[in-house]
Amino acid sequence: MLRNSFGVLYQSTTLARTIHTTAACNEIRKLARLRVVDNSEIGKRAMAEGKPPKCIHVYNKQSVGRIGDKVLVAIKGQKKKGILVGCKQFQKPKIPKFDSNNLVLIDDNGTPLGTRIHVPIPTILRTILKEKTQAKGADYTKLLGIASRFV
Repeated sequence: MLRNSFGVLYQSTTLARTIHTTAACNEIRKLARLRVVDNSEIGKRAMAEGKPPKCIHVYNKQSVGRIGDKVLVAIKGQKKKGILVGCKQFQKPKIPKFDSNNLVLIDDNGTPLGTRIHVPIPTILRTILKEKTQAKGADYTKLLGIASRFV
C-alpha cells in the first residue's frame, strides 16, 4: 500500500498486475485457479507465463469439482475442457489429497491434448473414468493410458 500526497492509501497498479490477488481455493468452483499437469502446448505456455487456467464451469449437479469431474476452463483467452486429476480439498478415505488442483486438458470427445502426464494420478481415477466412459460415451481411457505413475 502506498500513500498519495493527501495521505490516502492506495494500491500500486504495477504490484496488482504482477501478483495474484485471489487466494487459491481448496474447492473447485468458478474462478478457481488450476494447474495443468500434461504437456499440451497451450498448458505449458500458460503455466510458464504465470497465468494458470481458471475454472468457468463444473459439469455436475453440485457445481463443486471432485477428482474425475469434467470442467470448462479459460486458458490463454480460449475455452477448453479438462478432467480434474488431483484436488486440494478434503477427500473421501483412500483418495489422496494433493498440494495443488491438477487438471488434464481434453478435447470435446475426451481425447487428451497432451501426450504425457507429469504427476502421479490417483488409482481410484481408473474406476471413476471407466464408469463415465460407459455412461457418457466419451473415451476417457486414453487419459489413463498417458499417465506414467499412479498413487
